[in-house]
Amino acid sequence: MAHLIGLNFHGIGTPQRDLEDGEAPYWLSERQFIGILDRVAAAQNPSGFVLTFDDGNLSDYEIALPALRERDLSATFFVLTGRLGQPGSLTHDHVTALVTGGMGIGSHGVSHVAWSGLDAAALDREISQSRRALEDICGHPVTKAGIPFGQYNARVLRALRQKGYETAFSSDMGQMRDDAFLRPRTSLRGDMVQAEVEAILAGHLSPGKRVRRAIGMMRKKLLPLG
Repeated sequence: MAHLIGLNFHGIGTPQRDLEDGEAPYWLSERQFIGILDRVAAAQNPSGFVLTFDDGNLSDYEIALPALRERDLSATFFVLTGRLGQPGSLTHDHVTALVTGGMGIGSHGVSHVAWSGLDAAALDREISQSRRALEDICGHPVTKAGIPFGQYNARVLRALRQKGYETAFSSDMGQMRDDAFLRPRTSLRGDMVQAEVEAILAGHLSPGKRVRRAIGMMRKKLLPLG
């Protein structure tokens, strides 16, 4: 059982679409992004990092893909299928290019909503319809899910398992176990100071954050029970 450090990215560079409320801080400059990738590539064990991208922004293809390939790194891209082909977002051909380039593809849902607040029918649409659409593009099973906004509960995790997902990535920070179904990651923000980035790359959480993370994950995994 290995403990890995999950790094999650959203957009890179200048957005080419209108951003949602609260989304802007999660966009990195290209310089920030490349600096982090260089640190990962130069690490003693680059495979100790799990790199993921949420939302299916066009920068995944235009900036992230060539930068990853240049450094012999791989990542999983969690795609919003409802945005495919829209301005500033990936197209079907871009997703195909990511797969051809050795990258993984996972579901981020259809319409970028918090899964924990959906009724059963809407949740099924988000996790099932998006998966089928991505499998049609990729030509192979899609078994990973990136949970939008990191908002999940027991019902969401149960539904993902029932629909055949093998791993679900949250935003709970800290390290992840490579044999776990639920795998926490840390989302990088453009407003982080260097000390924060260094702590994330080292997999460090303060004692207080570790306690809050453990309590928070336990509550979300257990409630609601219905």
